[in-house]
Amino acid sequence: MLRAPYASDPARSRGRRHPEPPAPTRSEFQRDRDRIVHSSAFRRLVYKTQVFLNHEGDLFRTRLTHSLEVAQLGRSIGRSLGLDEDLIETVALAHDLGHTPFGHAGQDVLNDCMKAHGGFEHNLQSLRVVDRLELRYPSFDGLNLSFESREGILKHCSRRDAQRLEDREPGGVASRFLTGGQPSLEAQLCNLADEVAYNAHDVDDGVRSGLVTLEQLEQVPLVQRFLRETLAEYPNLLGKRLLAETIRRMLSQQVYDIIGATRTAIEAASPADADEARRAGPLLRFSPEMRHASTELKRFLFSNLYRHPAVQEKRDRAELVLRDLFQIYLNDVAQLPADFADSDDHARACADYIAGMTDRFALREHERLTGKRLFG
Repeated sequence: MLRAPYASDPARSRGRRHPEPPAPTRSEFQRDRDRIVHSSAFRRLVYKTQVFLNHEGDLFRTRLTHSLEVAQLGRSIGRSLGLDEDLIETVALAHDLGHTPFGHAGQDVLNDCMKAHGGFEHNLQSLRVVDRLELRYPSFDGLNLSFESREGILKHCSRRDAQRLEDREPGGVASRFLTGGQPSLEAQLCNLADEVAYNAHDVDDGVRSGLVTLEQLEQVPLVQRFLRETLAEYPNLLGKRLLAETIRRMLSQQVYDIIGATRTAIEAASPADADEARRAGPLLRFSPEMRHASTELKRFLFSNLYRHPAVQEKRDRAELVLRDLFQIYLNDVAQLPADFADSDDHARACADYIAGMTDRFALREHERLTGKRLFG
């Protein structure tokens, strides 16, 4: 499908922080995507927790499979809307590069440990990974991605952090958090695809784990609708097939809802180009009915899965692992690798090193340094 006038155009990119000659066979956004895929941070996502710890089962989602699912949903929706699929894929694949081991437990622990040193936020860390921490090129730190890819990766940002970024890069990727602007439509789409993917795969993993049942989920209107619809057509369907078909229908309807609601919003705003689309306010959206249904599902998952005693018990142990590691590295710089030990900001270097760990590496390091084995 041809690119719509309001889509981001790689030929009109705002460029890179370090100028580079164009690639002869790839657009700027294709080049960004390829750099993400070949990065060390991207490979490590395969061993980072989504909800269940990486070693708890081979079929549960990881940060890597989650990112791939966001990319798939984003490209499917973006194609129907005439957006740039390469930019969508880049942002989707990169949006969790800064996530800690052990999921949101790691984010909360590092933020607490870093309270006196500027805090820690995994989304801001994703930008830090692509701007500074990846060491692959002789002339600059980071991956030197285009403005549009970096803008999309910075999904949210506190005013304090935005001002810090703005001071270093006036008019850059953080400006919109100070002025109330919007990112590209491709970035807006990735934010929504992230939510859709999260809900769907956490329903799947929650039921597969035995922590959530289909009977419980039948109390959630969005799941109930498609579960009953599936059973009406296939009354003898059970188990994995019933779960998979229910989730497939739920995903499809959310995709169609986003496409329909967004087309209506774009037609009303009539943006002439990508910059006008940014100024038009958030245009990627659910219908009001689907927004309500999605929010209800998120509330259910928060109460019944993310705060399930079995998940919480492992979260508590994971938090202890990361607190111990932070204090050890903070107190003894010799325990850090040379790339981190030479930093002028020792506390931030400790957080960078820990945030980049996989679940299993963090556990091995903790056992090596403390002699304790907190997980089997």
